[in-house]
Amino acid sequence: MTNTQHQNPTGATVAEAEAFLQKHPEIEAFDIVLHDSNGVGRGKIIRRNELIPFYTSGRHMPVSVMGLDICGEDVDETGLVWDQGDNDLKAWPIAGSIIPLHNTTPPRGEILMSMYDLDGKQMGSDPRHALQRQIDKLAGMGLHPAGAFELEFFLLDNERDDAGNFRPAAAVLDGRRSRRTEVYSVDHLHGMMPLFSDIYKAAELAQIDAETVISEYAPGQYELTLNYRKDVMQAADDLIRMKRIVRAQARHHGVTACFMAKPFANYAGSGMHFHCSMLDDDGKNIFAEQVEGEWKPELLHALAGLQKVMPETMLTFAPHLNSWRRFAQKSYAPISTTWGVNNRSVALRVPAGEIKARRIEHRLSGVDANPYLVATSILAGMIHGLKSKEMPSAEVRGNGYEIEPDPRMPVDWHHAIEMARNSEFLKNALGEQLHNTFVSVKEAEYFRVQSTISEIDFDLYLHNV
Repeated sequence: MTNTQHQNPTGATVAEAEAFLQKHPEIEAFDIVLHDSNGVGRGKIIRRNELIPFYTSGRHMPVSVMGLDICGEDVDETGLVWDQGDNDLKAWPIAGSIIPLHNTTPPRGEILMSMYDLDGKQMGSDPRHALQRQIDKLAGMGLHPAGAFELEFFLLDNERDDAGNFRPAAAVLDGRRSRRTEVYSVDHLHGMMPLFSDIYKAAELAQIDAETVISEYAPGQYELTLNYRKDVMQAADDLIRMKRIVRAQARHHGVTACFMAKPFANYAGSGMHFHCSMLDDDGKNIFAEQVEGEWKPELLHALAGLQKVMPETMLTFAPHLNSWRRFAQKSYAPISTTWGVNNRSVALRVPAGEIKARRIEHRLSGVDANPYLVATSILAGMIHGLKSKEMPSAEVRGNGYEIEPDPRMPVDWHHAIEMARNSEFLKNALGEQLHNTFVSVKEAEYFRVQSTISEIDFDLYLHNV
């Protein structure tokens, strides 16, 4: 038996596939999906009769699929296209990832995949493998990260208004429209409940515990709470799947789900805050203090590590030009190496609450970021701090936006790309191949944006220079 023919390196079994088929005779096809450095789902739709061969032999996929830009075009500088003759690798189903999809006609299922070389070795540009390496490093230290991502997003009309602007979606229940912020308005949520009911049904089928929904701090903006996972990989899978679920159910109800970090200039953007605690081999949270407020050294060391590497890892938290529009004064998106307790004006927040649930909330990432890369950078930063035993800067009390910015931090997207390219820490965290793939893709996207004549160019200069 060889990896190229019969053995799935992820541990997924034919019995798992057979049991699913028996339980779901109605399902006719499956979306098989892997995620590139941008977090974009790439893959195929296979028929029901192809499922068992997929579990026994994997599925050939071109190596270049892991080096595409946000538009789905090849980036030669990744070394994943002509340098390798765009050869095929094997995508294998991930154990436990097969689910039925809600509101599909005809009924379909979904399976997450990961990419491997033909000999069964992990493919270096697959973001899932990078995260798994950090999880394995912590396991070697007797530690196990647990966590959850927050999911913020906008619901927009499919059509622009008469002025050509995007606008918040009208309520799917009765067509009522509001352009107000409506933060925490329960009545405002009622108009979207048919959509959210479908989102919850889809999440249940995906075995994701989606909980509280709120109207967030901008017109048309919402947040879904995802339940804490003891397995950070599962937390990242939850987030990536929930984006797909929200997008599909919004489309079903005739509106557009928007996961841009900053779709509206005058309102807050959408974050993807990551809450992370650290469990020992006995399942005890090493961040939990004995007496409230007497912080454990491990918590402080982890904070210090995150502060230390934050400048070099910013590209994983803010990977697009639009990501950087989210960072602004008093916009709940701080861009400095600050930390504080029960304080939403800092980058690293220690939330109030039960001591046993003590955790760090990393608040920098936009919802447009790849959760696998975000978690990879954060865990690598924590490992650095726990090993070096450095101490963080002074806790921020009050308005964190009034603190002098850390001069080490990148000031814009291009600066972040340059810092990421030259960062040995990020190269070690992601692995050499994924580091080159990710940064090369970002450089290609930067040049694409820079060479595009935007509407604002005409607005500012057409009649004035």
